[in-house]
Amino acid sequence: MDARHRGITIRGNSAQIAFTYQGVRCRETISIPPTKAAQKELVLKRQAILYEISMGTFDYSKHFPHSRKAKEFRKTRADLYTIKEAMISWLQRNQTKLQKSTLQDYNSAIYYHLLPAFGELTISELTASKVKEWLSILPCSSKRKGNILIPLRQMFDELYHEEIIDKNPLQRVKNLPTKTREPEPFTQEEVTKILHELTGQAKNLIQFAFYSGLRTSELIALRWPDVDFENNRIFVTSAYVRGQFKTTKTKSGKREVTLQPQAKEALLTQQTFTRTQNQTVFHDPDTNQPWRDDQPIRKKVWIPALKKANIKYRNPYQTRHTFASMLLSRGEKPLWVASQMGHKDWGMIIKVYGRWIPQSK
Repeated sequence: MDARHRGITIRGNSAQIAFTYQGVRCRETISIPPTKAAQKELVLKRQAILYEISMGTFDYSKHFPHSRKAKEFRKTRADLYTIKEAMISWLQRNQTKLQKSTLQDYNSAIYYHLLPAFGELTISELTASKVKEWLSILPCSSKRKGNILIPLRQMFDELYHEEIIDKNPLQRVKNLPTKTREPEPFTQEEVTKILHELTGQAKNLIQFAFYSGLRTSELIALRWPDVDFENNRIFVTSAYVRGQFKTTKTKSGKREVTLQPQAKEALLTQQTFTRTQNQTVFHDPDTNQPWRDDQPIRKKVWIPALKKANIKYRNPYQTRHTFASMLLSRGEKPLWVASQMGHKDWGMIIKVYGRWIPQSK
């Protein structure tokens, strides 16, 4: 071919078209019959490609649907790249960085909520108003809605910083306000009644929960090496979530907790059950195996005990509230209580437990 046809190389029954797209030199091979008419069409095709590139409308996958480059360049076109494609790609790139429980949460949010709602849209088609409208009819709590949006927010933030999009619509979608449940701590009389209905390992677990303030996931992750009887303390370093040990959620969550007398008593009694068997302190008394999660505790231990004691149901997290209100009511400093609870500062203590803090005269 003559100079007018530069960028095209004929090779038997195929031809190679060369062009530059987004600063990258591209070469694509296509099959053509060895005729002048076919070669003329090839010249027109390259001219069309160059024109579309100059106008910013070039769709690589439309011209070369089977090209590996097409898949890569598609990712740079917000008007062509679908949210489904981007979301799945984002998850694959980031899954090794995520805790197992977090990955499960993201998979649930992505495949059960985000993709059915927005998967077929291109990146550029998603707007803040579409997300807000969808949230308004999503049948779950405000907190859950916020959690569902997390992977979508992270993906769009990444697209924005990579300059694939100029504006991030998720920045205009604020998380809905969540209602903070008012603490309903148990009275000392109620605690006594509940513990009276329990025996053995079940009693040790619930007694320790009331007097240590640990979250259930922290309780079932506690190991004997974390217990320091000599210095009257335990070390909270991990949580057991969905069958996996993980580090505490925040830096302040990793903490040293002073053993209250009743908590120490529960641990001393528990030694006879698990100290020589396994490093995990608390076990399911029915199987003598470590607890898998908090649900069996609630169903097999907590609910039956409250029913027998004829006490109004409150969830097991109220043992943590009971611990905090007990310490504050007896005059312990809020900052110290915050450290025992695993809060980074005492702001949360004042906000949630302010009415149990004695007023100074």
